[in-house]
Amino acid sequence: MKSHAATLLAEVRTFRQNHPDVRYVDLIALDLPGHFYGKRYPIEMLEKVAAGSPLKLPQNAVLLGAQGGLFKIGDYCFNDGDPDANRRLVPGTLKPVNWESQPLGQMLITSDGTEAPIEFEPREVLAKVLERLHHKGIHPVVAFELEFYLFDKKLDNGLPQFARDPLSNDADDQPNLHIERLSRFSEVLDDMAQTAKDQGIDITVITAELGPGQFEINFGHQGDGLCAADWAALFCRSTRGVALKHGYRASFMAKPYLQFPGSGMHVHVSLYDGAGNNLLAAHQQQPLRHAVAGCLELLPHCMPIFSPNHNAFRRLGGTVNAATRACWGFEDRDACVRVPESDPRNLRIEHRLASADANPYLVLAAILVGLEHGLETKREPIPPLNEDRASGTDFPVEMLDAVRAMQHQAVVRDKLGAEFVDVYCENKRQDHLAFQQEIHAREYRWFL
Repeated sequence: MKSHAATLLAEVRTFRQNHPDVRYVDLIALDLPGHFYGKRYPIEMLEKVAAGSPLKLPQNAVLLGAQGGLFKIGDYCFNDGDPDANRRLVPGTLKPVNWESQPLGQMLITSDGTEAPIEFEPREVLAKVLERLHHKGIHPVVAFELEFYLFDKKLDNGLPQFARDPLSNDADDQPNLHIERLSRFSEVLDDMAQTAKDQGIDITVITAELGPGQFEINFGHQGDGLCAADWAALFCRSTRGVALKHGYRASFMAKPYLQFPGSGMHVHVSLYDGAGNNLLAAHQQQPLRHAVAGCLELLPHCMPIFSPNHNAFRRLGGTVNAATRACWGFEDRDACVRVPESDPRNLRIEHRLASADANPYLVLAAILVGLEHGLETKREPIPPLNEDRASGTDFPVEMLDAVRAMQHQAVVRDKLGAEFVDVYCENKRQDHLAFQQEIHAREYRWFL
């Protein structure tokens, strides 16, 4: 315990030496919908926390809805006295924030690893899954890819406007994959990439995607699943901040335009044993087939995680590369679970179903649970799309159906935690119902 505190204290003191103008640090964590909450601490108080002083925040901050409100979920929020819960600092995550007008720092906090972790905290859910896999001798290596759109900074009556081409000042309103778009938007994209690197994130490939103003940024493969999900979460925060600094809005919204492709969160996962052998490649890749079968079996029961809001369901079956059924294939981007071409050492699955605004901790936890289930049950998957383009099984395409499918699935409840499943499903149900409590102009046009 002393060595842990000493490491944190050294990190804070080094940060203060390197950034003497920083007076405050945002201590942040991800809630259920995937938004950051937390507190802004004076740097002097952060040093005391690193030395061992308690760090407490309301437990129910994790339960916030998409708009920040609280819902009654069992006895939480309104019948529990709104208790505090201990958090801890995540070592290695104290970094400068360079997109704000004043010098600032930020650092991740979590309840996992404390004496009483919050069972429904996203990072804790993933931590439990990873711990169980490690006890079984399974060590995942993970890489996230995130798509996002750039919009003009100003909204038009609440609606997004196309990003302006910096060279022509015209709206970038044409879908294309031209690499010249990377050059035209290089100033903001380079800043996004450098800022992410300053946060400790291993940024690799940048791609101009098909949608107007749409881009994708890939991260390096990471042997620490929690760190990989941390990178995805922190990248979303820094990217939005950098975009505003350059006069844009960056959004990970799943389907901002009906006529253009949605934005996805693609997750590459390979599994290794303690000696570094790829478990999926053994026995003529039979474990790969089992793992795929497990993913596809549980996929319909994890849809509230992969499509966490009303808009995310709009992305499914969209313009390009968005599946309408639970399916898989070799080198096939129409599949939910794609097996990229690779050598046996790097054999992996690419899970492509989640929307870009999904919670990365929960997405990775759900994927790993599917892989684990498949390795345990050793079933054969349905035919890949390469053999049968009609292959696939149905999954829910509306939130309330998805919640029902998730809440009562025994394997999901067992492997993700029954308390988490109940809390998460009720949070999604209440968010969806709250979203319906507004009459839009189209409704008057149709029915008035």
